Amino acid sequence: MLEELKKSYGHFFEKELLNEIIEVGVIKEIPIGFKMMEIGDYVKSMPLLISGAIKILRENKEGDELLLYYLEKGETCSMTMTCCLGQKQSEIRAIAETDAKLIMIPVQKMEEWTSKYKSWRNFVFESYHNRINELLTTLDSIAFHQMDERLEQYLREKARVNESDVIKNTHQEIAYDLNTSRVVISRLLKKMEQMEKIELGRNYLKILNL
Repeated sequence: MLEELKKSYGHFFEKELLNEIIEVGVIKEIPIGFKMMEIGDYVKSMPLLISGAIKILRENKEGDELLLYYLEKGETCSMTMTCCLGQKQSEIRAIAETDAKLIMIPVQKMEEWTSKYKSWRNFVFESYHNRINELLTTLDSIAFHQMDERLEQYLREKARVNESDVIKNTHQEIAYDLNTSRVVISRLLKKMEQMEKIELGRNYLKILNL
């Protein structure tokens, strides 16, 4: 496990901190589609992602979802950290985008390591910075981009995270992530196919030229 941690977090953490993470952390391997966290849950531990990807979603009062960002190898969720420190209920939903491996850190260690390790403090601050930038990108996309632009950006990012040009999602699942209707997504995907940007199949699509 030390070698896996070094590959993902060795550029952030010194050896002493890596050893502490191994000592107190709990390894979890989760399958694609697994719901790691639900809105309203109390957060008792913080994830450090070793492999795979997790998508972070927000939900409005009507129950409609919106994809905020992805967590990938070497990252953590700053919104989870905020809930941990404030002992508040989660305001996000976390679902495995791919099979993933992570190590869960007890919330009590967060404050201890913040004062003990400069590398941990820097990691936390950088995580907040990265997540805020991703949230601003999402906000800009909603405010300033048409749905066809948002859809293309979504497909490119999903392909990057999954490391595959084949996206195995239904039109309804894509609509949920973008907080729109299946009819709109189906129409736009058909248009993209006619433009030879994608190839549509049954419950999947292949990116050709986005």
